[in-house]
Amino acid sequence: MEKLEQFLGGILELNPNIDIELIERAYRKAEQMHEGQLRKSGEPYLIHPVEVARILADLGMDENAIIAGLLHDAVEDTPYSQRDLLRDFGAEVALLVDGVTKLGSLVIESKEERQAENLRKMFLAMSKDIRVLIIKLADRLHNLRTINYMNDDQIIEKCKETLEIYAPLASRLGIYAMKFELEDIALKHLDPEVYSELDAQVSSRRDERERGIRLVIDEIRGNLGELDIEFEITGRSKHFYSIYRKMKYQNKHLEEIFDLTAVRVIVDTVRDCYAVLGAVHTMWRPLPGRFKDYIAMPKPNLYQSLHTTVLSDSGEPFEIQIRTKAMHRIAEYGIAAHWKYKEGVDLGQEEVKLAWLRQTLEWQNDMNDPREFVETLKMDLFSNQVFVFTPKGDVIELPAGSTPLDFAFKIHSGVGAKCVGAKVNGKMVPIDYVLKHGEIVDIITSSNSKGPSIDWLKIAKSSNARSKIRQWLKKENRTGSLERGRDLLERAVRRKGLEPQSVIKPQWVARAAKHMNLATAEELYNAICHGGVMLSKAVAALSSIYEEESQSAAKKLEREIEREDAAARRQRENRRKERDDVCVEGVDNLLIRLARCCNPVPGDGITGFITKGRGVTVHRADCPNVLSVMEEERGRIIEVSWAKSEQGKPYDVDAAVFADDRKGLLSDISRVCEDMDAHITGVSAKSANDGMVNILMTFTIENTGQMENVLRALKGVSGVAEVHRSSM
Repeated sequence: MEKLEQFLGGILELNPNIDIELIERAYRKAEQMHEGQLRKSGEPYLIHPVEVARILADLGMDENAIIAGLLHDAVEDTPYSQRDLLRDFGAEVALLVDGVTKLGSLVIESKEERQAENLRKMFLAMSKDIRVLIIKLADRLHNLRTINYMNDDQIIEKCKETLEIYAPLASRLGIYAMKFELEDIALKHLDPEVYSELDAQVSSRRDERERGIRLVIDEIRGNLGELDIEFEITGRSKHFYSIYRKMKYQNKHLEEIFDLTAVRVIVDTVRDCYAVLGAVHTMWRPLPGRFKDYIAMPKPNLYQSLHTTVLSDSGEPFEIQIRTKAMHRIAEYGIAAHWKYKEGVDLGQEEVKLAWLRQTLEWQNDMNDPREFVETLKMDLFSNQVFVFTPKGDVIELPAGSTPLDFAFKIHSGVGAKCVGAKVNGKMVPIDYVLKHGEIVDIITSSNSKGPSIDWLKIAKSSNARSKIRQWLKKENRTGSLERGRDLLERAVRRKGLEPQSVIKPQWVARAAKHMNLATAEELYNAICHGGVMLSKAVAALSSIYEEESQSAAKKLEREIEREDAAARRQRENRRKERDDVCVEGVDNLLIRLARCCNPVPGDGITGFITKGRGVTVHRADCPNVLSVMEEERGRIIEVSWAKSEQGKPYDVDAAVFADDRKGLLSDISRVCEDMDAHITGVSAKSANDGMVNILMTFTIENTGQMENVLRALKGVSGVAEVHRSSM
């Protein structure tokens, strides 16, 4: 592993003005907190945060982002708390780390829900500081670079998530260097045969293509010399995943992909870009339909460039990209370029260019189902864009496949709600017409419009429009549709011979709505108000759920009876076992049980108390219940001792922990118990009003010595105020 001096020297070389002393302090803190931890490769864990910080430094990020990269796992995986981070490095670093940190204390059943909630948390943090996402992307990139040490299932899961979420997010930020590497690594592991075949095919003709590119570059250089402009010319190869997508989704062979290699011309000004384009089109014949002007109409991630495909003298097509130096920086680093090339960053200036993020935050608030949030996010990230115009000439960007409804709601929610029709290029079209690049759209509104209907959700393609339609329908529900829909459904269920209270349960109605491709129960009730077909579909869906749940309930009852029988058998076996745990002086064949009030374990001083009808109950000698026995009852106290055969056998011990209610507390406690070979078998926690939490836990130990060591170690956990033995 590189030494600290080399790491700091590399960062200073990239940014001589950075606060290197602060970064050194963060490095030493990360080194201290991760000491002894290893990655799955067997290497020191510190390698990961250092490499994440290095990626951030290469992107030109500031010291706070680099520090967050160094410490992004410390709060989650070590005793170092968010409060410690705030104290040592300030609120800005603490915000960045918290945005990247996964949800720790939330109890979530499914992996999909946890993924969705982690993404929601990250998006909320992104709205406050976009660097949260850049740090997360750097974290994911290094994890993919070292993914070989994970098992096959983990590799597939991480690579799929990368292609579905993180690579598209890198594209949205315009950080193409990171996007391409994420995609290529993911493809290599998800489909190694395709990757190897692509590698072989591309490599077989690499020398030939490179010779051709050198000839093209020489010819362009010779012709541009007459224009009296400054320029740079380079060649570049297309990344494997980009080739793979074109071959798969456009059904093309490798030979049909024109931009396997491309020539890039970088100049000083926009005027120079168009001058170079004119020169290129006089040198070679441009292919129709292959010219794209991203300077006049930039991509939403700030990308600007001219793209044209021309035929070489030998008849081979090749692509030429023309852009300014400033555009090239944006193309390489995207939003991160504003840290790399500006002194002091004002993210407010980029608010318009990050409109997609604001829209995502808007529509995610309308979704109760986290899985729906993830699916909608994937759809938004993967969608291509279509650019259309208002009658005044303003450019409106929409997802590909959008309709006039999407256009109307993009203009304003009021325009969308009053929409009754649309004109495209001066001709009337239906509201489900699919818009194409360059069309002029004019929305027709009416004050007499009844507003959105449930059917509009099937027509609208953009998450923005669908969110606004849902909001309107919810408002409409509050004025009576909800009650009318529920009443109609109850009547229909009764006609089918079922009791409404047994069938129309909130969770079942929500399931029926999903089955009918509706987002919520409210949408279902609203749809019922607008047609009998929806009512019959809803009754059929609820009847099916009712039958399914009835069968499930019967099976559940059978399993419960089986569990009760098994529990009774275990109780009898435990009683027989307890008779061997403890010896009663001078007495044999007597029912003996351990007291739950003090929960004695081998090694504790113990005493027995004769309980009427229940044999002997064994207490700890210092148990308050025994010490407070009245004088007239003391004759029932007898001497008992642990059987020698029981020494070293595992026993359950209950402990109470009183601590600061902080993130990562349970994780730290679990790690301490694991280190002490004390297996946790049960845990419950209850928050107090003063920012503290009471944790009751049960763990398995072999003797009182081990128990005392565990309690002592728990007292050393950060934020723990008190630890003592207890009963659950």
